[in-house]
Amino acid sequence: MTTYDDDIEAFITSRKKATINDVARLARLSKKTVSRVINASPSVRAGTRDQVNAVIDRIGFRPDPQARGLAFRRSFLIGLIYDNPNAQYVVNMQLGALDGLRGSGTELVLHPCDRHSDQFIKDIRDFIELQRLSGVIVLPPISEDKRLLALLEDLDTPYVRVSALHPATTTGGHAILSKERIGCRAAGEHLAQLGHTRIGFIAGPDGYLSASERRAGFREGLQAHGLDIEPSLEVQGDYTLESGHAAALRLLTSDTRPTALFAGNDEMAIGAYKAAFGLGLRIPGDLSICGYDDSPMAERVYPPLTTVHLPTRDMARAAVLTLLRSEGAPEDALIFESALVVRQSTAKV
Repeated sequence: MTTYDDDIEAFITSRKKATINDVARLARLSKKTVSRVINASPSVRAGTRDQVNAVIDRIGFRPDPQARGLAFRRSFLIGLIYDNPNAQYVVNMQLGALDGLRGSGTELVLHPCDRHSDQFIKDIRDFIELQRLSGVIVLPPISEDKRLLALLEDLDTPYVRVSALHPATTTGGHAILSKERIGCRAAGEHLAQLGHTRIGFIAGPDGYLSASERRAGFREGLQAHGLDIEPSLEVQGDYTLESGHAAALRLLTSDTRPTALFAGNDEMAIGAYKAAFGLGLRIPGDLSICGYDDSPMAERVYPPLTTVHLPTRDMARAAVLTLLRSEGAPEDALIFESALVVRQSTAKV
């Protein structure tokens, strides 16, 4: 007669894909009991739960979220909906969301969309209804779209939107907000304190609350030192490296070449690096550069980039935990701070 361990070792050796039936057989329990453990039923005794989980861990069984959804009349899926050109920002949000979902039995489903499309709202409605999502996280700038928020309310879909905090915005539920002005004000003051007076600004795209808030904060920092954003030294980008490169070339080949640049995100700042090096300029000897986001690339470029840290992974993790812990929205928004991180890309004039 084979033992419990013999049966499990034999199954592992067979290299078969584990099913719930295999778990039940190897745990010497009914399929119904195993299902209750998988779905975190409070009626299961702790010893039984440990017994089932031990088998699950050893044979590598992974419950199917869609199958669980059929049993519970809902899915165990959370959707991440975005239309954002900043690839690194989206990746950081995905990683943070996965951090929050780890061990929950709920999976993440991605849905990139085009807010300029005539089918924008219909496509999102179809996505939510087809996947029967347990909840939705919406990233900027579409997290500020009133049509989309109205759709989520109409579908009665639990959601959390991620957005910049505007001073005039109410901080009710459904939101993970970031104080983006604070870090940008610090960036403006930092460059002014280094003695820079000709400071270029590469702005983010129109229609993004984050772009307008970062500009406002940066301007406040300059004004605290008697400076301002000069119209001739401001060029708009779109949060991509390519737009940062083009904007920086325009600024650095002008008659009033700046001695410092602040870019609305790290991607555009790295584009400015490329432009500066192409023109034979030294960073920070000839040009100081500051970015925003504190993305992984900020520490990897040379010289390491001075930037504003935005805790994107923590924000996404908080959004997921909010959805997992509550049936609806939290009573109050969760607010995250931004902060300047000084590295080696900025120096005195």
